[in-house]
Amino acid sequence: MKKYFIPTILLLILTSCSIKPQPIDYGSDACYYCSMTIVDRQHAAQIVTEKGKAFKFDATECMMNHLNDINSNEIALFLVNDYSNPGVLINATKAFYLISEGIPSPMGEYLTAFGAKEGVEEAMLIHEGDQLNWEQLKLRFEY
Repeated sequence: MKKYFIPTILLLILTSCSIKPQPIDYGSDACYYCSMTIVDRQHAAQIVTEKGKAFKFDATECMMNHLNDINSNEIALFLVNDYSNPGVLINATKAFYLISEGIPSPMGEYLTAFGAKEGVEEAMLIHEGDQLNWEQLKLRFEY
């Protein structure tokens, strides 16, 4: 019995702190920042801490506003939904962003993320707007 105790404890520690995105249960999970139910598969976002805790948001703007309230050095993953692939979370620091009144987002900032430059360029042809990268987005939200 004793010989299984330490390996079991190590296994529990390793599996309980894994740093990975958590699935978003659309229509059930609530936004950590504004408490609204997350329903939009094209604008949701998520951060995962170094300890593996996931915070889910109904919009990228909620995630950006929340970053001003926490110690960002503890964040391991920044994730946003890819507008072109609804429900797919992508690396927010590598995403391309569009602010366009032609694409409403849940909290009214008209902020949308794309996983590929082609996606944001196609959306700009249709909707117009301002294209941003992660660094520009951080400046806009004073993060």
